[in-house]
Amino acid sequence: MRLTRRDALLATASAAVLPLLALARAAAATPKVRITGVELIPVRATYRTVWLFVRLTTDAGLTGLGEASDAFGFANTTVADAARMRSQLAAFFELIDGRSPFEIESYRQRGEAMARQGLVPATAFSAIEQALWDLAGKALDVPTHVLLGGKVRDTLPVYANINRATDPRTPAGFAAAARRAVADGFRAIKAAPWDGFPPPGSPDLDIARAVDSGIASVAAMRDAVGPQIAIMVDCHSFFDVERAVRVAERLEPHNLTWYEEPVPPEKIDETLAIKSRIRQPMAGGEVLFGISGFSPLARRHAVDTIMPDVKHCGGLLELTRIGAMAAAEGVMVAPHNPSGPVSTAASVHVCAAMKNVNYLELQYGEVGWRSDAVNPPERFVNGTIEVPDRPGLGVSLNDAAIRARSLPL
Repeated sequence: MRLTRRDALLATASAAVLPLLALARAAAATPKVRITGVELIPVRATYRTVWLFVRLTTDAGLTGLGEASDAFGFANTTVADAARMRSQLAAFFELIDGRSPFEIESYRQRGEAMARQGLVPATAFSAIEQALWDLAGKALDVPTHVLLGGKVRDTLPVYANINRATDPRTPAGFAAAARRAVADGFRAIKAAPWDGFPPPGSPDLDIARAVDSGIASVAAMRDAVGPQIAIMVDCHSFFDVERAVRVAERLEPHNLTWYEEPVPPEKIDETLAIKSRIRQPMAGGEVLFGISGFSPLARRHAVDTIMPDVKHCGGLLELTRIGAMAAAEGVMVAPHNPSGPVSTAASVHVCAAMKNVNYLELQYGEVGWRSDAVNPPERFVNGTIEVPDRPGLGVSLNDAAIRARSLPL
């Protein structure tokens, strides 16, 4: 049994800005649904990328999806890593086992301290939170964004992160990947041309060559796509303050939309020092957790755009609250999302209701079969993704497409 869409909308309309109150009222009117299990589904996307999908099951036959990818840094995710994530998920599952999927705030409050113990637990915590929202929407037969206040847009602008699609990682390689993304309709692209940067203490000549190669790659992308396409550059925190300023000055002719994380975003004073000396807008914050992690960046205006990731920041509700905090400070939000299609779906529902979002990230060109990993297939038109009106997050796993690519556990 389910409520009709009309009943659910009526139940939630009076609490559009209080989603948890809406959930509580709706839960009182729904049949009893209890969570019965959690499943981790690791899917080998590339030699270095494993998507970690999380699926909650219930006694009503409903399932809810979340994603826990990218919790292990830049290194290839291994079977041992996946097993570690499964262990973390089991610990958080104890907080919801046998409970209603509408008890999201209870789960958040009881699990937050454990989630703050590192990126892996934060990501496991966030994945289950995503899946709870998916279940809540399905139980009410409404899209999750309705429970977050309702959508204010029908489509969302997406930028193509071409970093993993670039091979060779040379100026010509970056230019070719940029052209492909633009040919596919994207009006904004991002790359990280300094990946593999020499570690501190390396010979000055090696560092100079790496800096020059990255700048040449940005120049090649700009020449390839012309002046109308937005280009973002991710520095992956490889620089210090002085090098970050010098590189930014050399990049000025290429009209960047933003200059991302030249130093770690936790280093607020250093980030502010860079921002005060360069002309490009700055962005950052991809693996921070919670409002407390992002508030120093926003309230001190250390960046122009914060980049919370629904997989790491605490989930959909925390991302909503982070966005509201940033809006009060006049800071934009562009969710970090170099991830699989479940994370993208979850991010779309949050962004649908957020007033200060400028872009959502897509890991472009990494996997040719990506769009078929979920049903209905993921689609981007002219650099945008449609906000769905299907129940929950609006997607289910295409088990036939991912079965052959699943990692053993």
